[in-house]
Amino acid sequence: MNIEMLATMDPILQILAVAGVVLLLVGIYVALMYNKWVKLRNRWQNAYGQIDVQLKRRHELIPNLVEVVKGYMAHERDTLEGVITARSQAVAAGDQARTKPGEPALMESLKEAEGSLVFALGRLFAVAEAYPDLKANQNMLSLQEELRSTENRLAFARQAYNDAVMVYNIRIQSFPDAMMASAFGYKPAALYQIEAAEERATPKVAFGK
Repeated sequence: MNIEMLATMDPILQILAVAGVVLLLVGIYVALMYNKWVKLRNRWQNAYGQIDVQLKRRHELIPNLVEVVKGYMAHERDTLEGVITARSQAVAAGDQARTKPGEPALMESLKEAEGSLVFALGRLFAVAEAYPDLKANQNMLSLQEELRSTENRLAFARQAYNDAVMVYNIRIQSFPDAMMASAFGYKPAALYQIEAAEERATPKVAFGK
Protein backbone atom coordinates (compact mmCIF):
# COMPACT_ATOMS: atom_id res chain seq x y z
CA MET A 1 0.00 0.00 0.00
CA ASN A 2 1.49 3.33 -1.11
CA ILE A 3 0.92 6.82 0.28
CA GLU A 4 -1.34 7.91 -2.62
CA MET A 5 -3.71 4.99 -2.07
CA LEU A 6 -3.78 5.66 1.67
CA ALA A 7 -4.63 9.35 1.12
CA THR A 8 -7.71 8.50 -0.97
CA MET A 9 -9.16 6.10 1.61
CA ASP A 10 -11.83 6.84 4.18
CA PRO A 11 -10.26 8.13 7.47
CA ILE A 12 -11.48 5.09 9.40
CA LEU A 13 -10.07 2.78 6.79
CA GLN A 14 -6.84 4.75 6.90
CA ILE A 15 -6.57 4.17 10.65
CA LEU A 16 -7.33 0.48 10.22
CA ALA A 17 -4.79 0.15 7.45
CA VAL A 18 -2.05 1.85 9.46
CA ALA A 19 -2.92 -0.25 12.52
CA GLY A 20 -2.76 -3.38 10.40
CA VAL A 21 0.68 -2.49 9.09
CA VAL A 22 1.91 -1.69 12.61
CA LEU A 23 0.54 -4.99 13.95
CA LEU A 24 2.17 -6.86 11.08
CA LEU A 25 5.54 -5.27 11.78
CA VAL A 26 5.22 -5.94 15.51
CA GLY A 27 4.27 -9.54 14.79
CA ILE A 28 7.30 -10.01 12.57
CA TYR A 29 9.58 -8.48 15.19
CA VAL A 30 8.15 -10.67 17.97
CA ALA A 31 8.54 -13.75 15.77
CA LEU A 32 12.19 -12.90 15.17
CA MET A 33 12.77 -12.40 18.89
CA TYR A 34 11.00 -15.67 19.71
CA ASN A 35 13.09 -17.60 17.23
CA LYS A 36 16.23 -16.12 18.78
CA TRP A 37 15.11 -17.19 22.26
CA VAL A 38 14.48 -20.71 21.00
CA LYS A 39 17.92 -20.86 19.41
CA LEU A 40 19.70 -19.62 22.53
CA ARG A 41 17.71 -21.92 24.83
CA ASN A 42 18.47 -24.94 22.66
CA ARG A 43 22.15 -24.01 22.72
CA TRP A 44 22.47 -24.06 26.51
CA GLN A 45 20.23 -27.12 26.86
CA ASN A 46 22.46 -28.99 24.43
CA ALA A 47 25.48 -27.81 26.40
CA TYR A 48 23.91 -29.14 29.59
CA GLY A 49 23.52 -32.50 27.85
CA GLN A 50 27.31 -32.70 27.61
CA ILE A 51 27.60 -32.01 31.35
CA ASP A 52 25.09 -34.77 31.99
CA VAL A 53 27.13 -37.21 29.89
CA GLN A 54 30.29 -36.53 31.90
CA LEU A 55 28.52 -36.68 35.27
CA LYS A 56 27.03 -40.05 34.37
CA ARG A 57 30.47 -41.21 33.29
CA ARG A 58 31.87 -40.15 36.67
CA HIS A 59 29.07 -41.99 38.47
CA GLU A 60 29.64 -45.17 36.42
CA LEU A 61 33.34 -45.26 37.29
CA ILE A 62 32.85 -45.03 41.04
CA PRO A 63 31.45 -48.55 41.70
CA ASN A 64 34.49 -50.02 39.94
CA LEU A 65 36.74 -47.77 41.99
CA VAL A 66 35.11 -48.91 45.23
CA GLU A 67 35.46 -52.56 44.21
CA VAL A 68 39.19 -52.14 43.65
CA VAL A 69 39.75 -50.10 46.80
CA LYS A 70 37.79 -52.24 49.25
CA GLY A 71 40.11 -55.19 48.68
CA TYR A 72 42.91 -53.12 50.20
CA MET A 73 40.96 -50.89 52.57
CA ALA A 74 38.61 -53.30 54.30
CA HIS A 75 38.95 -51.39 57.57
CA GLU A 76 38.01 -48.05 55.99
CA ARG A 77 34.30 -48.82 55.89
CA ASP A 78 33.19 -45.28 56.76
CA THR A 79 35.22 -43.83 53.90
CA LEU A 80 33.85 -46.34 51.39
CA GLU A 81 30.28 -45.93 52.57
CA GLY A 82 30.67 -42.17 52.36
CA VAL A 83 31.59 -42.46 48.67
CA ILE A 84 28.72 -44.86 47.96
CA THR A 85 26.17 -42.63 49.70
CA ALA A 86 27.45 -39.48 48.02
CA ARG A 87 27.30 -41.19 44.64
CA SER A 88 23.68 -42.26 45.18
CA GLN A 89 22.72 -38.71 46.12
CA ALA A 90 24.54 -37.30 43.10
CA VAL A 91 22.83 -39.76 40.76
CA ALA A 92 19.42 -38.80 42.19
CA ALA A 93 20.19 -35.09 41.86
CA GLY A 94 21.35 -35.63 38.28
CA ASP A 95 18.15 -37.48 37.41
CA GLN A 96 16.10 -34.58 38.77
CA ALA A 97 18.16 -31.89 37.02
CA ARG A 98 17.86 -33.76 33.73
CA THR A 99 14.08 -33.28 33.78
CA LYS A 100 14.40 -29.47 33.96
CA PRO A 101 17.96 -28.36 33.17
CA GLY A 102 18.63 -24.80 34.19
CA GLU A 103 15.97 -24.81 36.92
CA PRO A 104 17.61 -22.89 39.81
CA ALA A 105 16.51 -25.20 42.67
CA LEU A 106 17.49 -28.36 40.78
CA MET A 107 20.83 -26.94 39.68
CA GLU A 108 21.58 -25.94 43.27
CA SER A 109 20.77 -29.47 44.47
CA LEU A 110 22.98 -30.91 41.74
CA LYS A 111 25.83 -28.58 42.68
CA GLU A 112 25.61 -29.55 46.35
CA ALA A 113 25.33 -33.28 45.62
CA GLU A 114 28.28 -33.29 43.24
CA GLY A 115 30.26 -31.17 45.69
CA SER A 116 29.64 -33.79 48.39
CA LEU A 117 30.76 -36.51 45.99
CA VAL A 118 33.95 -34.59 45.23
CA PHE A 119 34.57 -34.30 48.97
CA ALA A 120 33.98 -38.03 49.52
CA LEU A 121 36.32 -38.93 46.67
CA GLY A 122 38.92 -36.59 48.11
CA ARG A 123 38.79 -38.44 51.43
CA LEU A 124 39.06 -41.77 49.64
CA PHE A 125 42.17 -40.79 47.70
CA ALA A 126 43.71 -39.21 50.79
CA VAL A 127 43.29 -42.46 52.73
CA ALA A 128 44.55 -44.49 49.74
CA GLU A 129 47.89 -42.71 50.04
CA ALA A 130 48.61 -44.93 53.05
CA TYR A 131 48.31 -48.10 50.93
CA PRO A 132 51.33 -48.40 48.56
CA ASP A 133 50.07 -51.64 47.00
CA LEU A 134 46.75 -50.01 46.18
CA LYS A 135 48.45 -46.98 44.64
CA ALA A 136 50.43 -49.32 42.38
CA ASN A 137 47.42 -51.42 41.36
CA GLN A 138 46.94 -51.22 37.60
CA ASN A 139 43.15 -51.15 37.84
CA MET A 140 43.39 -48.31 40.32
CA LEU A 141 45.75 -46.38 38.07
CA SER A 142 43.48 -46.94 35.09
CA LEU A 143 40.39 -45.75 36.97
CA GLN A 144 42.23 -42.69 38.24
CA GLU A 145 43.23 -41.81 34.69
CA GLU A 146 39.64 -42.24 33.48
CA LEU A 147 38.37 -40.04 36.30
CA ARG A 148 40.99 -37.42 35.50
CA SER A 149 39.94 -37.43 31.86
CA THR A 150 36.28 -37.21 32.84
CA GLU A 151 36.96 -34.26 35.13
CA ASN A 152 38.73 -32.41 32.32
CA ARG A 153 35.87 -33.00 29.89
CA LEU A 154 33.39 -31.99 32.57
CA ALA A 155 35.22 -28.71 33.13
CA PHE A 156 35.03 -27.87 29.41
CA ALA A 157 31.36 -28.86 29.23
CA ARG A 158 30.56 -26.78 32.30
CA GLN A 159 32.26 -23.72 30.81
CA ALA A 160 30.41 -24.13 27.52
CA TYR A 161 27.10 -24.42 29.37
CA ASN A 162 27.74 -21.38 31.56
CA ASP A 163 28.79 -19.30 28.55
CA ALA A 164 25.61 -20.28 26.66
CA VAL A 165 23.44 -19.55 29.70
CA MET A 166 24.99 -16.11 30.13
CA VAL A 167 24.23 -15.18 26.51
CA TYR A 168 20.67 -16.46 26.83
CA ASN A 169 20.03 -14.73 30.16
CA ILE A 170 21.38 -11.40 28.94
CA ARG A 171 19.17 -11.59 25.86
CA ILE A 172 15.88 -12.32 27.63
CA GLN A 173 16.60 -9.81 30.42
CA SER A 174 17.49 -6.94 28.08
CA PHE A 175 15.09 -4.43 26.56
CA PRO A 176 12.92 -4.99 24.57
CA ASP A 177 13.04 -8.80 24.89
CA ALA A 178 12.43 -8.63 28.64
CA MET A 179 9.00 -7.14 27.99
CA MET A 180 7.74 -10.30 26.31
CA ALA A 181 10.11 -13.20 27.08
CA SER A 182 8.55 -14.06 30.45
CA ALA A 183 5.07 -13.96 28.93
CA PHE A 184 6.17 -16.72 26.55
CA GLY A 185 7.62 -18.76 29.42
CA TYR A 186 11.27 -17.86 28.87
CA LYS A 187 12.93 -17.41 32.24
CA PRO A 188 16.61 -17.06 33.23
CA ALA A 189 18.51 -20.33 33.55
CA ALA A 190 20.84 -21.09 36.47
CA LEU A 191 24.57 -21.40 36.00
CA TYR A 192 26.35 -24.60 37.01
CA GLN A 193 29.21 -23.45 39.20
CA ILE A 194 30.29 -26.57 41.03
CA GLU A 195 33.65 -24.92 41.78
CA ALA A 196 31.94 -23.12 44.65
CA ALA A 197 31.07 -26.45 46.25
CA GLU A 198 34.55 -27.80 45.62
CA GLU A 199 36.12 -24.80 47.33
CA ARG A 200 34.12 -25.60 50.47
CA ALA A 201 35.00 -29.28 50.27
CA THR A 202 38.37 -30.09 51.86
CA PRO A 203 40.39 -32.01 51.05
CA LYS A 204 39.85 -31.48 47.34
CA VAL A 205 39.88 -34.45 44.99
CA ALA A 206 43.53 -35.34 44.52
CA PHE A 207 43.69 -37.92 41.80
CA GLY A 208 46.75 -40.11 41.73
CA LYS A 209 49.52 -39.40 39.28
